Amino acid sequence: MAIVLGAIADDFTGATDLANNLVRGGMRCVQTIGVPDAAQSPRDAELLANVDAIVVALKSRSVPAEQAVADSLAALEWLQARGARQLFFKYCSTFDSTDAGNIGPVSDALIERLGASQTVMVPAFPVNGRTVYQGHLFVGDRLLNDSGMQDHPLNPMCDADLVRVLSRQTPHPVGLAARPVLARGAEATRRHLDALAEQGVRHVICDTLDEADLEVLAEAVVDMPLVTGGSGLGQALPAQYRRRGWLAEVAEPGRLAPASGRALVLSGSCSRATLGQVRHFLERHPGFALDPLALAEGDDHLAAALAFARERLDAGGPVLVYASADPQRVEAAQAALGVERAGRLVEEALGQLAATLVEEGVGRLVVAGGESSGAVVSALGIRQLRIGEQIDPGVPWTQTPLPGRAAPLSLALKSGNFGGEDFFTRAFEVLPTEETP
Repeated sequence: MAIVLGAIADDFTGATDLANNLVRGGMRCVQTIGVPDAAQSPRDAELLANVDAIVVALKSRSVPAEQAVADSLAALEWLQARGARQLFFKYCSTFDSTDAGNIGPVSDALIERLGASQTVMVPAFPVNGRTVYQGHLFVGDRLLNDSGMQDHPLNPMCDADLVRVLSRQTPHPVGLAARPVLARGAEATRRHLDALAEQGVRHVICDTLDEADLEVLAEAVVDMPLVTGGSGLGQALPAQYRRRGWLAEVAEPGRLAPASGRALVLSGSCSRATLGQVRHFLERHPGFALDPLALAEGDDHLAAALAFARERLDAGGPVLVYASADPQRVEAAQAALGVERAGRLVEEALGQLAATLVEEGVGRLVVAGGESSGAVVSALGIRQLRIGEQIDPGVPWTQTPLPGRAAPLSLALKSGNFGGEDFFTRAFEVLPTEETP
């Protein structure tokens, strides 16, 4: 069956973030891990049946631009073959990238392949404190470059002016749809975008202060072949699809099967939000700190983490294994091992922990951090996720069947910046289980 929306996300948690908001908007949604193979198993085909939206999750945010473009075009081709009416390129609400890409190069490639002339850039997610004013991105009440993102270990963001940031990534003109334009409504916004297109402006950064701005933008851009941005726009688009008769009302689009199995949290994110969540969890439950330097010395450290987790899981859990650390400790590990190796050691360790402990009975798993989520999903061989109800803005529970398991694995992939301080504990409290009355 043809789908209404096909989305391409540049990391796994970002994909889940968007899928979460599509479900909240009333769309049945599946997230695929990478571009699905041409030959699908009956189980995979069943998951993809009777859905309104598919989000293809790539691991393309921090790879070379050429690879990101190639992967994104492959995803585009697969989604077009499923009849997607509109395409969505999803990146982080903090616009994190480098001056070489990959937001600009991927957007340019998608525009050209679709034969379009323009797209919008709407990273804002107001409910999570990401807003844009006069083209400048704010996280809460701080400019992006003063929000902690300037310390990001892979993509430090030291400039909040998104017009300027994107102009360094693309040879094409970048324009602005400022707040006063949006305040005049969707038709005025559409006319403004058309006028910019006539001037050759290919990319338009859109101011967004609240949910009302997202609704204006969704109405203005619903007929564009391609839109880009964070997940906030994804929550506003389904209402526009229904107005055009593309989308039927569906009861409980995020309904999942009751969860079962032990509860585990794996965290590799070093964001301020995740560090607070780690502290909150450790005040109530046990945790084991992974050290990249110790991992580099051999397998003993990983074996100790496994032994710790097994003992606590046997006692009832939940349990946390984390590599989250403050910027000074991260910098020290990177200085000793190199940025790439330090990150790879952590990702491989988290992936091995997930694969081993899920095989041994973990059925409810929370992962914090985009790179960490990618490593865990890859280690588990997960190809598709059915999107369930929201835990916190931008983070839903999902489920996927795994070979040899009667019950599906319940999995929450959390962007490092998302979630309240009690996220790691509350996530398991809001997940219905087989024992829930």
